[in-house]
Amino acid sequence: MQRFAHSVPGRPEQDWELVAHHLAAVGERAAGFAAHFGADAMARAMGLLHDIGKCSEAYQRYIRQPESEGAAKGPDHSTAGAREAEQAFGKGFGRLMAFGIAGHHGGLMDGADLTGRLGKALEDYDGWRKHAGTLPTQQTVADVPFKPNAIDKAFSLAFLARMAFSCLVDADFLETERFYAQSCGDEPPRRGGILEPQHLDAVRAHMANCRRDDTEVNRLRSAILDHANAKATLPPGLFTLTVPTGGGKTLTSLSFAMEHAAAHGLRRVVYVIPFTSIIEQTAAVFREQVGLGEDAVLEHHSSFDWDQKAPATGNDVEAEGAQGLAKLRRDAENWDAPIVVTTAVQFFESLFARRPSQSRKLHNLAGSVIVLDEAQSIPVHLLRACMAAIDELARNYGASVILCTATQPALRKQDEALPIGPQGVAEGLDIPAERELAPDPAKLYERLKRVDVEWRRDAVGDAEIAARFAERRQMLCIVNSRAHARDLFNELREQGQAGAAHLTTLMCARHRRQMLAQVRADLAAGEPVRLVSTSLIEAGVDVDFPEVWRAAAGLASIAQAAGRCNREGRSEGMGRAVVFEAAGRKVPPMIEAFYAPAREVLRREGLDVLGLEAIRDYYKALYWRQGHAALDRAMLPDGETLAIIPAIRETARSAEFPFARMAQAFHLIDEAMDPVIIPYDDIAREAIRALTKEPFPPAGVRRRLQQYVVPVPPRARDALLDCGAVQAIRPEEYGDRFMVLVEEKPGFLPELYDAGIGLRIDLNPANRSAESNILS
Repeated sequence: MQRFAHSVPGRPEQDWELVAHHLAAVGERAAGFAAHFGADAMARAMGLLHDIGKCSEAYQRYIRQPESEGAAKGPDHSTAGAREAEQAFGKGFGRLMAFGIAGHHGGLMDGADLTGRLGKALEDYDGWRKHAGTLPTQQTVADVPFKPNAIDKAFSLAFLARMAFSCLVDADFLETERFYAQSCGDEPPRRGGILEPQHLDAVRAHMANCRRDDTEVNRLRSAILDHANAKATLPPGLFTLTVPTGGGKTLTSLSFAMEHAAAHGLRRVVYVIPFTSIIEQTAAVFREQVGLGEDAVLEHHSSFDWDQKAPATGNDVEAEGAQGLAKLRRDAENWDAPIVVTTAVQFFESLFARRPSQSRKLHNLAGSVIVLDEAQSIPVHLLRACMAAIDELARNYGASVILCTATQPALRKQDEALPIGPQGVAEGLDIPAERELAPDPAKLYERLKRVDVEWRRDAVGDAEIAARFAERRQMLCIVNSRAHARDLFNELREQGQAGAAHLTTLMCARHRRQMLAQVRADLAAGEPVRLVSTSLIEAGVDVDFPEVWRAAAGLASIAQAAGRCNREGRSEGMGRAVVFEAAGRKVPPMIEAFYAPAREVLRREGLDVLGLEAIRDYYKALYWRQGHAALDRAMLPDGETLAIIPAIRETARSAEFPFARMAQAFHLIDEAMDPVIIPYDDIAREAIRALTKEPFPPAGVRRRLQQYVVPVPPRARDALLDCGAVQAIRPEEYGDRFMVLVEEKPGFLPELYDAGIGLRIDLNPANRSAESNILS
């Protein structure tokens, strides 16, 4: 009897896909992905072994059943390949491969769970060798080049298992997608691409058109750009770009990334925005102003990722479905675009994730340029794990990583900002001074100083801030939560203050873009603009106010807020930035960790808090005083802490890595948010209609809908669902992935979506306390 990997509903068996064909195709594609970091033999072997369990009689009976009669979950077909991998390639590399093969549907598991899986009774899969073909030799599989990780050398093995897993699951998805498209007589969906000469041409043309020498600020921006681009031929690796806000950091980093990629044949640029900021503004600049176009720039939020709530166990059932079609319903981004703009949450949490949907993109980071904007906004409790991942990508995966910051670097060894570890050695990234892309950062700070920072030692209430808004024609106030922003804006609106505006993630991205366009136009025309925002305006958003107020925050956030003040140097004298503690509102714990050392710096009389001395002292206080252990203290759902680097080191000898526990514990933000789709305009409504009609997400629909999502706490979305304000699209196929706000009537948004505020989840009193801890 022939052995089939995939059946086609309503078609004879001669149209089905043979196991041998699928294994060979996945092996070839996975090897191509892994060739970028020298693990092609390892990935090829994983591809050849991943589905050999489908050779069992039990699986073949299952695949031949009509779907209406068969079980949704088929027999275990992934453990067999994992067992054979460990037997063929040993407890070292074979064990790393077994993690990925056993988890290619359910996800990476803890080592103890993998041991249990490998020891379970399986259906007889004899004869698999003639379907899998010849495996690579043990020597070629183990021939993966490694350099020791700067944070912990054991980290490299665990990371290799992740990257090989990424190659396998992406190849498996793409080959399944290709087979089903061709079985229907269609071409496989067009998938992204890599950087091409026309992309560099567009960036060069835009940078040439942007050059101005009419002001000191613009002359400095040109000098910074030229200095950075002159270093594009330096070998790939780690770089820093230290430029005060307003110095053109975003476009300089993009230009360097493109020039550097062209010089070294790197494949893509991945631009990572701080987790409290919005990415659509930066993506829009790259697409429209720079001229890279819609197809070249992928904007990836965290909106529609699969399996975010799925349990992390070693007993994941096979969820492919008898025809393999369920796999295609679980499409996820794989970052196969020339330029990717994403959030720090998406970037870092993917590096420590366990699920295929989150992990499939990782291999595309190899041989890429990664720009980390405001890298020092990484939460303190995850700093060591994030630094290890950054170092690993640059050291062993051919990536260049640019640490962009408006404040003095603190993550390098020579900065001596990180506390001494248990071995008595100061940790840090190895980035020589010549790999700083900005010309003389100390002088840049002096020449680009355009703002004086004041600190209000007394607590400030909303009424006082509203009164100051009334006195100023144009002013920005940045607060620490969506709830505070909404309340302050409502006070301005009730007072009838002209130009009152509000900007938070309670608005969908399309709405925010329209609001920002109006704000910029009014600022340029001298019209009243009284803007209340969360921290989302602090990175990648180019606005210029004569006065900015910033609620209590870390020094990096204060510097970013000050960068929205007198940005172009047009004010007479210095701009004014005021730091205050909001009366009656507790500073969120995540922000308090950064504000406590900032408070000490702000207290010092006569010190320029945006100067390099203050910034250096701030980071020493931030990191040293918390101690080495505080830099690696992830939190499991049960409240237990997990030190990720020691957890890897302690299990490295036996390769019993706790992948599932790490994924459970590694979160940049305390509470995961659930998406609500807003039918904001006709584009959104058409995409919603397409999802409603089609059994699979049509090409491009998911990406279009990212512009129309509002993230809310899970219980807030549950409350909206319970009262009928939102409804699920095709829940039998998509589960709760696509939840849409119900319109009052076609083309009319309900009162729950306010034109000035966005989604009014505060109308349910139970949601107000949760909103007080949502930072953007």
